[in-house]
Amino acid sequence: MSTPRCRFAPSPTGYLHVGSAQSALFNWLFARGSGGEFVLRIEDTDAERNRPELTDNILDMLRWLGIDWDGEIVHQSDRLDRHLAAVEKLEAAGAVYWCDCTRDEIDARNKARKDGRTGYDRHCRDRGLEKAPGSALRFRVPDGKTSWPDKVRGEVTFENINVDDFVVSRSTGAPLFVLANTVDDAETGINHVIRGEDHVNNTAKYLLLWQALGFGEVPTFAHLPLLVNEQRKKLSKRRDPVSVADFKAEGYLPEAMRNYLALLGWGPKDDIEIRPIEEIVAMFRIEDVSSSPAFFDVKKLLHINGEYIRALTREDFIARASEFVPDTPEAKALLEDLAPLVQERIKRLDEVDSYLSFLWVDVPELDEAAWTKAIKDERAHKVLDHVQTLLADADWTPEGVEAAVRGAGEAAGFINPEGQVQLSKAQAPVRIAVTGQRIGLPLWEGITALGRERTLARLAAARERASA
Repeated sequence: MSTPRCRFAPSPTGYLHVGSAQSALFNWLFARGSGGEFVLRIEDTDAERNRPELTDNILDMLRWLGIDWDGEIVHQSDRLDRHLAAVEKLEAAGAVYWCDCTRDEIDARNKARKDGRTGYDRHCRDRGLEKAPGSALRFRVPDGKTSWPDKVRGEVTFENINVDDFVVSRSTGAPLFVLANTVDDAETGINHVIRGEDHVNNTAKYLLLWQALGFGEVPTFAHLPLLVNEQRKKLSKRRDPVSVADFKAEGYLPEAMRNYLALLGWGPKDDIEIRPIEEIVAMFRIEDVSSSPAFFDVKKLLHINGEYIRALTREDFIARASEFVPDTPEAKALLEDLAPLVQERIKRLDEVDSYLSFLWVDVPELDEAAWTKAIKDERAHKVLDHVQTLLADADWTPEGVEAAVRGAGEAAGFINPEGQVQLSKAQAPVRIAVTGQRIGLPLWEGITALGRERTLARLAAARERASA
């Protein structure tokens, strides 16, 4: 048997989409698990929409995800001569014909049809037109059926009468996607085509072209499930987070993103979802992929990312998190000192700044709603009075800070029926006064790191604000 050979063939007309990343990953998992080859082909024949920076983004994000490819990158634009040769072969065989219909003309004829059908009505099939400006070369779809056994969807069959005589080339000589895609797969030895569900309709056309061009044994197909949002609608870049680069910028780890993408339509039989990529490669089988739409659940991705963050070594966490704090000696030193406390609390690396920034800014950003709620109780004002006095002479350690806040809570009357200090209520106005936020680092360690002078200054400013 020939070596399994699959490909990922993105078009550089947009940033790498999570759906495209999933397709790339499933191809990669299949290749690495089967001892096959994974080819990267950039389908860059659309000169008007392709941009070099988008190709760079695709390559950068694949590298970030740890998805490597075999051999040199194939650029479809370098193969134009092969596409044109295929068009000539189709013309010589009478498998295509020229059509000069405009979109408006086709639509007008469809409105007048009594059979309710839409699409191209084969109007130019037997007109014997010659090539002319604005015309297109259409494939003459034969009678019968087109079928294939899909590794994910089972047997898929199209009645050819329902397949339009599709365009393979423009009068300008530019080949269309389906022709270039088919020719490139055949001539580069692709024998497994693993791609998204949105290509199912194209596959019938692909197989018709494959047969007409005499390419021989057809590839094995697997059409992956559609990715949908919470409303079970197809992911859209206009309303959903879909750019892999955006997830990277928000502090998701590549190994977490890769692990999560692998679970979209596939899952290990032992139900252990978070695991090393080496184990996923060993367990992955394309036949086990579901055909049902897969919900891209950002909350679940966030949970998985948090688990991966907590599993990092201290040194690795500091190295990765340092990209998300200011490039100053003070910020780097504070990150090193407080790394364990931050690491166990965050789920994205971009949260590091929100946990630590109160330590290096002059005035922290204030959560107005939390502040208003915290000082609504008159006893909170008293806490701010007492805690300044107690902290002025306290041992400057987490234990000393805690004792001072506990004492201020007791003096202010935050006592429960059992006679114990209600520490959570006592520390609320202190936390917001010092950090500006309702949640964050353990307060005692945070105040200790801030220092006595700055802590007392912020408490005094908060007391003045509360009085006003």
